[in-house]
Formats: sequence, structure tokens, C-alpha cells
Amino acid sequence: MNKKSIGRAKLICQCLRILPTEDFECPLIDYGKKLTTKSLLKTFVAAQLDQWSSYSEMEEKLRAHPDLKKELDIKEISGSQLSRRINDLPTEMAKKMFEKVVNKIHTLTQGYNGVSKEIGRLSIVDSTEIRLPENLCDWAFISKGHNAVKMHTRLVVVSKDVAFPEKIVPSTGTVSDFESSDFLVEENDCTYVMDRGYPSKKNLTSWLEKEISFVTRITKNLVLYSLEEYKPTHPSIKRDAKVNFGVSYVPVRYVEFVDEKDRTYRILTTRFDLTDQQILEIYKNRWLIELFFKWIKGHLKFTKIWSTKPQGIWNQMFLALIAFGVSLIIKLQTESQKTPWIFFRILRTYLYLPGKEILKELNRKTKKSNGRQKVPIPIEKKKPSFGTVALVKEKVKKEKRKSERKLGNY
Repeated sequence: MNKKSIGRAKLICQCLRILPTEDFECPLIDYGKKLTTKSLLKTFVAAQLDQWSSYSEMEEKLRAHPDLKKELDIKEISGSQLSRRINDLPTEMAKKMFEKVVNKIHTLTQGYNGVSKEIGRLSIVDSTEIRLPENLCDWAFISKGHNAVKMHTRLVVVSKDVAFPEKIVPSTGTVSDFESSDFLVEENDCTYVMDRGYPSKKNLTSWLEKEISFVTRITKNLVLYSLEEYKPTHPSIKRDAKVNFGVSYVPVRYVEFVDEKDRTYRILTTRFDLTDQQILEIYKNRWLIELFFKWIKGHLKFTKIWSTKPQGIWNQMFLALIAFGVSLIIKLQTESQKTPWIFFRILRTYLYLPGKEILKELNRKTKKSNGRQKVPIPIEKKKPSFGTVALVKEKVKKEKRKSERKLGNY
């Protein structure tokens, strides 16, 4: 899909046509099943795109939109059938489709240089926890009143404006970040950015042997031996040095800085080619994955689970990220300058309109503001009108009470 190829069919149907479903059309996969794997995957991606909150809503949406039903190749469907099939679907199939969508995004972003030409592409590694109902998910028990699973994620930053999940590893909530690192830190064509849960002497040594580039925060427990000191170039940077850790004979770089709240960060990195301020910039980009987790939980309704069984929840993780990938593919193909988050909101608004309508919105020129006035005009604060229906009791501020007491003493 691009600006020229967007047709008059409903946008949601055109979104689903982007999905690489050719590997799921084998009759042997769906022998004896009324709902095919291809239709199942497309239905749940549509549910994520449009934020369908329940199986009942899925049924209603499909009844209300016959053309969507035709696109999904579904004649009749029930919520119980969808629930049963999402639990039985092998997660390998959802994972395979996710990987194909990621490969398509990689193709579309081949010319992207990362955060900058000097820094290059970043791979931010972290995990997010998804709480589960206590009485329905005993298999995800962590502690009393706390049942949860985790989604360990590698988020690739290909430019200042474009980042996407390249790989995820679902797990129960008892799996630590350290235990997932072998599955996520595996290539050497980017710089990995991580928090304190990932580095250890064993991991650091392994990464150096594999010539993996990294910028990671470390704990105070890791003993460092200074080899050479560099002069910091910014007031917030307290130390910049070449060091060894433990038994390692390969030198690494140590940068220590404080933030605006006077919190100390100890950073270990292999990037000797960058300035100390660029190292800070890389680590500050780690916040992108926190924003990503917050976004998918809020906008893809990730906290609303479709299943209480492990395989159903793993499938939901992959399908949610497939929906995110579809939105990003359309954004890249239409060359929209909107942020991925704003673009997804616009996409959802136009899902049931002809595809060409979204182009009008993307190309709409916004009125330019004259900017803020140099001399602000003081605005007189007026008391709000409460009307005559509500009961109102004003709370006296502490400062006002003190002044009244002082006046009363005189």
C-alpha cells in the first residue's frame, strides 16, 4: 500500500491485506476446522486495530460490516469458537507472522541511519509485566495476590521518529531480565541499550567475546579497575574513563553522570568512538521502550486479556504487535510525517471509511499559530459558577486559616 495504491475499499480491509498470510493457506493445517488459521489471525489483528474489547463485540462488528466479514472469509462466527481457537492456535504460527511483518518493516527502513550517523541504530532491551486475574491464572503465580506474565522485548530505533519491536520472548512473571538476555542480545550490527537487570560478569564477558556493542547501566557491585581517565565535557558527567572489570582483559568505557534529580547513573559501554555526551544521549533513548510499553497497554488494550491460558496470552502478545506493525507499515508507505502514535489514532478513526479518506487527513494543512505573545497579558481569575443544583462546600486553604488565626489573636 502507498499513496497511489490506496483504493476505495474500507481501510480496515486494506490493512488486513498487508498481512503475509501465504504460509497459512495450506488445507492440511485446517483439516476439519470451520474457522481457518488465516481467518483467525486476521480477525484478531482486526480486533487489535479497532480495539474490540470482548468476543461479543467481535460478533457485533462482523455482523455490522459484511465487507469485513467477506475479507476475513467468515460466514458465521461465535465468541466461543474464537475463544477456543485462539487458545488452541500454536504460538509458533503467530510468531511466524510477526517475524514476516518485522522483515517487511526492515525492508522499508533500510536507508534509515539510526539516531544519528555517528550513533547508528539502537536495540533497546527491556521487559514489561502484564497482571493477570488471581483466581483464573494460578499457573502465573508469583506471590500472594500477584499473578503475571512478562513480555521481554527488543525495540529497534532506526531513526529519531521510528522505532519498532523486532523480537519478543513471552514468559511467566518469574523469569528475570538476566535469564532472557541470551535470547535478545544476539547480533552485532547495532548498539544494545539496557538497564541494570541485564549485565553481569558472565554476560559482559560473553558480549565482548561476540564483539557486541552495548551501552548498559551497571550496579555498584561490579568492581572496576581504572586504566585511563578522560576529561568530562559536561557538568552532569562526573567521570569518563577506560576500565577493566573483574577478570576481563578487554578494556571498556565507564561514564558516570547525574540527572536533574541528582541521581547517579553508572554506564558501561564499548563505544570509545563517541563523546561522553553522545553516550548520555544513547542511554536517554532507553526511555523509548518505556513509552512503547505504556502505549501498547493503553492503545492496543493489552491489559484486556482474551484468554486465561498460557498459549492464548502468548498469541495475544504477538497479534498485538502485528497490529502495531501493520500501522507502521502504512505510515512508512504513505510517507506520513506523523508520529507512530498519532498515526495509529488517525488510522483507527478512518478504519471503516474508504482508504483514500485517510490521505486527505494526512495531507490536511493545519493553521499556523502566531506563537506566544512576548508580554503575557494577566488574566483575572474568576470564581466558577456552581449553579443551583449541586451542594457546594468550599475548602479553606491552610495559609488562609493561619492568617485568619493571627488576625483573631490581635
